[in-house]
Amino acid sequence: MGICDGRVVIITGAGRGLGRAHALAFAAEGAKVVVNDVGASLTGEGHDEGPAAEVVAEIRAAGGEAIVNGDDVSDWDGAGRMIRQAIDTFGGLDTLVCNAGIVRDRMIVNMSVDEWDAVMRVHLRGMFCPVRHAIDHWRAMSKAGTPVDARVVTTSSGAGLFGSVSQANYSAAKAGIATFTIVGAAELGRYNIKLNGIAPSARSRMTEEAFAEMMKKPESGFDAMDPANVSPLVVWLGSSQCEISGRMFEIAGGQISVADGWQHGHVFDKGARLEPHEVGSIVADLVREAPVPALVYGA
Repeated sequence: MGICDGRVVIITGAGRGLGRAHALAFAAEGAKVVVNDVGASLTGEGHDEGPAAEVVAEIRAAGGEAIVNGDDVSDWDGAGRMIRQAIDTFGGLDTLVCNAGIVRDRMIVNMSVDEWDAVMRVHLRGMFCPVRHAIDHWRAMSKAGTPVDARVVTTSSGAGLFGSVSQANYSAAKAGIATFTIVGAAELGRYNIKLNGIAPSARSRMTEEAFAEMMKKPESGFDAMDPANVSPLVVWLGSSQCEISGRMFEIAGGQISVADGWQHGHVFDKGARLEPHEVGSIVADLVREAPVPALVYGA
């Protein structure tokens, strides 16, 4: 028996890379899997359900249950169809893994508004639309008196937690995903919907060019950047065994850590309005007392 026996799981962007690894891992643990992927290029162009169909075929060949979904997760109606397909085919929905993403890497001085909007659309809107439709289904269950045991796993990034040079759009979108996750956890716990996120480091179409040396497959030994290394955490977060919510995990190879986000720092309180000439020395003292921030990737 697997830890996800009988659970119905949707994974977006599951035709390749991390999403593919997640789909195979969930199926191996007994889940019924909706493999969503539009089959677009790394920059978001095109449509090809072939990669998702290959994942479904692999799951079925191993004795599992899976179906293809080719809807655009950033399209409101398309995201709704995806949720409905899971419910109509498998009789429900238990876990949603938001993994789909694209990159349009540029330094800020060279970035176009279209490159900004494209990344925001896929990462942020493409997370919100499926989550919102899934929540509607789970809330309706709760109001009808049907027990809910739902999980959402979002995908942020080290770029979203710490920033990454030449990826201001991607970093901002991934930071938004991290914040959305903790807000969702706070709002939706009453329905027994648990949200957690991951910031993975693994080989994918997004990373193997930007971080070619780091992502290169070793000739022998443990392949730390194999995307399959990330999936056990995602499967656990998507299972009924996971009772935590609102946390962000960094994971790479065999390493897992809980990422600690913004915290309130030391406070100076004058007890009255500050004057502009006073601010500089106060800020200098506060900065000296504050932890040194993690470096922006590539800085």
